Amino acid sequence: MSDEILELLNQLKLHGIAAVFPHLLAKAQREGWSQQNLIQQLLIEELQHQRERSMRYRLKQAKIPWAWTLSTFPFERQPAVDRTRIMTLAGLDFIQRGENIIFTGPTGTGKSGLASGILRQALVSGYRGRFYNVQNLLDELYASLADRSTPQLLMRLCRYDLLVLDELGYLTLTSEQMNSFFKLMKERYEAGRPTIITTNLKFEHWYEILSPKDMVDALLDRLRHRCCIIDIDGESLRS
Repeated sequence: MSDEILELLNQLKLHGIAAVFPHLLAKAQREGWSQQNLIQQLLIEELQHQRERSMRYRLKQAKIPWAWTLSTFPFERQPAVDRTRIMTLAGLDFIQRGENIIFTGPTGTGKSGLASGILRQALVSGYRGRFYNVQNLLDELYASLADRSTPQLLMRLCRYDLLVLDELGYLTLTSEQMNSFFKLMKERYEAGRPTIITTNLKFEHWYEILSPKDMVDALLDRLRHRCCIIDIDGESLRS
C-alpha cells in the first residue's frame, strides 16, 4: 500500500510529501498520531519543499555571477562601508518603498559584492530579481530591436521586484541603446520597482557616457527621488 501511495504522490508531483511519507507514517503509527495530525505534518513538509524549490529557481534565474552573501562580505577590510546601514538595507524595506540604491566608488571597493548580497537576500525572502552587467543589458536591449521584441523585454525587466545593474562606467552606447535604457528606468520608476546600480562615476560624469542632457537630467531626477546613495571611498579589496 505504501508503495502505491508513493507512486501516486510522485505522479501528482508532491515530492515533498513523498520524501518523508514512509518516515512520518512510521512515526505516526509509533506515537499514535491522529489522522489529522499526520495529514497536517505531511502538508507542512510539502509546503516547505515547494518554498525551497521556488527559492532555488529564483536564485538560478537571477544569474548572480558570484556566490557572495552579506554574511561573507569582509566588512572588517572595508571600513569605508557602514555595516549597520547595509544590514538595515538587508531588511528589504526599501523594496516596499520603491527606493533605489546607488553604490559609488573606485573599482574593487566591494560595490558589486554588496549589491549581490542584497539581491540574494531579497531572493531568499521571496522577491524576484535579476543581476545584469550594464553593458550586457544594453547589448540585450540593442539585440531586441532586430526582432522588435523590445517591448516584451522591457515588460519582463519591469516585473522584477529588484534589478541590479552592475558597473555603470565608460560604456559603448548607441542612441537606440540609450533610448531603451532611459525607457526602462522611467518605467521601473513609475511602477515603484527599485533598482540597485553600482558605478565608479560621480553623477556629474554620467553626462560623459549618456546623452542627450535633458534625458540624463530626467534619469538622475528619477533615480535620486527615492534613493539611498552609498559612496565607498576606500581601498580596493583586491590588493
